[in-house]
Amino acid sequence: MTTSEKLSHELEKALSGDPWYGKPVYQIIEQVSFEAAFEKAQGAAHTVAQIVLHMLAWTEEVMDRMNGMTAGMPSSGDWPPTGHPDEQKWQNYVNDLKLVNVNLLGLIQNFPEEKWNQPVNDERGAESASGVTYEELVNGLIQHHIYHAGQIAILNRIING
Repeated sequence: MTTSEKLSHELEKALSGDPWYGKPVYQIIEQVSFEAAFEKAQGAAHTVAQIVLHMLAWTEEVMDRMNGMTAGMPSSGDWPPTGHPDEQKWQNYVNDLKLVNVNLLGLIQNFPEEKWNQPVNDERGAESASGVTYEELVNGLIQHHIYHAGQIAILNRIING
């Protein structure tokens, strides 16, 4: 199995498959109502909507890096603003996250096998994890998705009792 096949499989499993740790990312997000998505639980740092936009932003940043752009903060920011609560807006956020991950899967599947162990273009220095390979970058994003899906599941449970 190639690196592209392994990473595609792991990403698909985390997003919509049957991961060993529990529910996949999309199943967790789809259980969140739009009201709950914009409600900030007591003591929470972020709303579910903010976390979804954060996940979206970092997925776009990973794609930019895989396309040869210099590593940096996502173009939309680390924690993009959600704006006022709106049901259609929430559905757009969820759909955008799914679409960007479809695009990422296509990029992973077509990524040159010989490049997976090369470092991403990062001029920020050692303190910012420069030297990370493309394979480590994608693995890190998968872990990032799983981490935030866990947060979303907990916030949704707190908000809905």
